[in-house]
Amino acid sequence: MDQEAVHTAMEESLVLRQGTDTKHGGEACHKFSMDFLGELGFPKDVFPLKDLEECGRIHETGFVWMKRKTSSEHYFKGTGTRVSYAPEVTAYVEKNKMKRIVGIKCRQMMLWLPITEMSIEDSDAKRIYVKTSLGIGRSFPFSAFQNDDEF
Repeated sequence: MDQEAVHTAMEESLVLRQGTDTKHGGEACHKFSMDFLGELGFPKDVFPLKDLEECGRIHETGFVWMKRKTSSEHYFKGTGTRVSYAPEVTAYVEKNKMKRIVGIKCRQMMLWLPITEMSIEDSDAKRIYVKTSLGIGRSFPFSAFQNDDEF
């Protein structure tokens, strides 16, 4: 590779990193996640925020990620749903919406269905619409995700 190509690759790498906000460690990731969920309008308990090792956001594209060592499950009493979180959860986010979600599944009947999208239908009514990969969705009040046991 010639000198000019190396320099161009280094510049592109720097540009990519400049728009990226990455955090490491439990406390930094917890604060970062709480802030970005609040900025999007979602309740803080919609994602497990314990034991995060790395998280980040590319502001230009809206891409976010959260990494932990192991997968986890949580039962939301308010929705009556068991949810599984992979060691890495990713999504593209914008105000009141998370789309192209990867790494979250919900148990419906006897099946684990990937959750692909979450959106806030009516910010006044405080309801979250959750959509699976099959196109099936349900609407839940914010309260279904708030004040649940800490996870």
